[in-house]
Amino acid sequence: MTLEEKVAQLGSRWIGKDKGATGAAGPEPEESHNVAPMEDEFGAGAALEDASRHGLGHLTRVYGSYPLTVSEGAAELVRQQRIVMASSRLGIPALVHEECLTGFTAYGATVYPAAIAWGATFDPGLVERMAAAIGRDMAALGVHQGLSPVLDVVRDYRWGRVEETIGEDPYLVGRIGAAYVRGLQSAGVIATLKHFAGYSASRGARNHGPVPIGRRELLDVILPPFEAAIVEAGAGSVMNSYADVDGVPAGADPWLLTELLREQWGFTGTVVSDYWSVPFLASMHGVAADAGGAGVQALAAGIDVELPDTIGYGANLVDRVRAGEVPEAYVDRAARRALIQKAELGLLDQGWTPEASVAGSAEADLDSPANRELARELAERSIVLLDPGATLPLATPGRIAVVGPCADDARTFLGCYAFPNHVLPRYPGVDAGIGLPSALEALRDEFGGSEIAYASGCAVDGDDRSGFAEAVAAAESAEVTLAFVGDLAGLFGNGTSGEGCDAADLRLPGVQAELLEALLATGKPVVVVVVSGRPYALGDLDGRAAALVQAFMPGEEGGAAIAGVLSGRVQPSGRLPVQIPRHPGGQPGTYLQPRLGAVHTGVSNLDPTPLYAFGHGRSYTTFTVSDLRISDTRVPADGEFTVTVRLRNTGARDGAEVVQLYLADPIAEVTRPVRQLTGFHRVELAAGAAADVTFRVHTDRTAFTGRGMRPIVEPGELRIQVGTSAADLPCEGSVEITGETRPAGPGRRLVTPVEVRAADS
Repeated sequence: MTLEEKVAQLGSRWIGKDKGATGAAGPEPEESHNVAPMEDEFGAGAALEDASRHGLGHLTRVYGSYPLTVSEGAAELVRQQRIVMASSRLGIPALVHEECLTGFTAYGATVYPAAIAWGATFDPGLVERMAAAIGRDMAALGVHQGLSPVLDVVRDYRWGRVEETIGEDPYLVGRIGAAYVRGLQSAGVIATLKHFAGYSASRGARNHGPVPIGRRELLDVILPPFEAAIVEAGAGSVMNSYADVDGVPAGADPWLLTELLREQWGFTGTVVSDYWSVPFLASMHGVAADAGGAGVQALAAGIDVELPDTIGYGANLVDRVRAGEVPEAYVDRAARRALIQKAELGLLDQGWTPEASVAGSAEADLDSPANRELARELAERSIVLLDPGATLPLATPGRIAVVGPCADDARTFLGCYAFPNHVLPRYPGVDAGIGLPSALEALRDEFGGSEIAYASGCAVDGDDRSGFAEAVAAAESAEVTLAFVGDLAGLFGNGTSGEGCDAADLRLPGVQAELLEALLATGKPVVVVVVSGRPYALGDLDGRAAALVQAFMPGEEGGAAIAGVLSGRVQPSGRLPVQIPRHPGGQPGTYLQPRLGAVHTGVSNLDPTPLYAFGHGRSYTTFTVSDLRISDTRVPADGEFTVTVRLRNTGARDGAEVVQLYLADPIAEVTRPVRQLTGFHRVELAAGAAADVTFRVHTDRTAFTGRGMRPIVEPGELRIQVGTSAADLPCEGSVEITGETRPAGPGRRLVTPVEVRAADS
């Protein structure tokens, strides 16, 4: 291959970004909602024929940019691939990638719950099944790579992209994320881990903000989920973060992208740039003078393919190689990785055709009954009953008031990367493409014998209070009010949650809190259902709301799932992957804090105690966790021990509980979290039944980054805590780790296996 041909394999082209350049028939955009500011900054790229003159690495979002039917999208993919193959000497097809954060981001495709809801299920197996279904749909339409999962660990709830994350604990994020990778790749679609690394820890929770954390926090909190998804699940691709960590942009960091990722973890796939992050090295970070210089730094650091268009690579990179500014060996290593991936996907096989790659599109139903059933199951398992009070589950009331801006707008159930919220705002005349019942519609089905009065009261955002009177009147005439408040996702300020939709504090958006106060003032019972992408401070509702329910953007089947939880038809089993704050500000963002951040000692007037702790969730039955058994109280630094508890369903209904194991290291050479999740398992039990849940803990699971900036297992006391949330831990014991401090490097155990056995009743 010539230098130009090798460099061409490192580039990409996004025809859909050009707002009308697609050859497929389809509606023209009427407005510029949800357009990234970078689209105008970098403008339209070259014609596809010119962009493919020496070949092309990737085609960007053929399905995910316009509301095209399956047949239209397949035809457009074939058209673009034929141009790519015909325009170059070697005729190598492009790899096709799409977004898949809440399902395949394509018109008419199933919208599953957002990733924060996956975390709330505490159910890796279910998430793996969902990802496999997403992968099958993508593969049938000729898509090779999915840009998911997001493995950023939440550090500040104000960040707009909290909805895209799995939660605030690295072990939970790693287990769910690895399951997603296994599921997607089981269908032959490459999973892409993002955003590597540090993006979620920006100063002030500002999107694209600098990240002022130290190396230890990066190693112990931010990076473990990525390591797990690579080592345990074999993820095929990684996408760099936009952030700079302590002044070094991720996209220009050879320690991160080469030394750690490849040399220490053994990653062999491709590193793709987040959209425009290569030229950002010049335009936003200021570590390069221009796009060409940015391309040199990105390639040297370890970015193999530039997305979504070729700006820093391409001709810029060819010129820099010939000028001696970057070794051609760096081009060779990146091209080799990209071409190996294409070979593994079959794109280099003799006789491969783009028509054959979309052969499955003729029978594809992107929102099949099986998909919707999976979406329903995920939605039901993700909903967190914070407090049933004395009101839930609802008996059949004679008259129900359904109030709030999230009650009759099913878009509030969807994340910012769901096609109806991500693309369709540009096409106001196009329908959602899927069945999308609202909570109000679902409640009318669920409570068919009840009279239901509806009033929105206010919008999700803004200061219009003119609807308060109607909402209050509805509440006063009803036996119970169901108040639906929360978020509407969008991008870059066009929503209250989502990319570029960061929050100044954790108050409910707009005047929703005032609406709740007006409803509570009626004296009638008010059940508050928060439908959101981030946790909001609910301390003002504590003891005043009749019941509290948290639904983290539960997807297209969210309405029926919420209605089922309220009626009791669905036994709630979701658990919090993030805390619910008591106050809108002045407290650490997550439970994963050392004593100075987690304990209210009186040295500050601000109490960091949450309203509801990480892992919390109630159901319509009761459980006890008891009978702690630890196999060994003295364990060598390279040994393991087991922790067993008995879980019993002490209520009258079948149900599920998430048993959670936490470890605490009270004395260490660096400050350690007060406690940290080390194992969990969702257990379903019939009423009255019991099970023994055993965690097998290797001492590798106690490792942390010591003062020498290397992972170590340190001797000393280790406290064992088991229960059903970070604040409900009835079983406590201790283990002493003996021997000398030992290093815990590559190859260490990353998972705590769990075994469940039926126990005598």
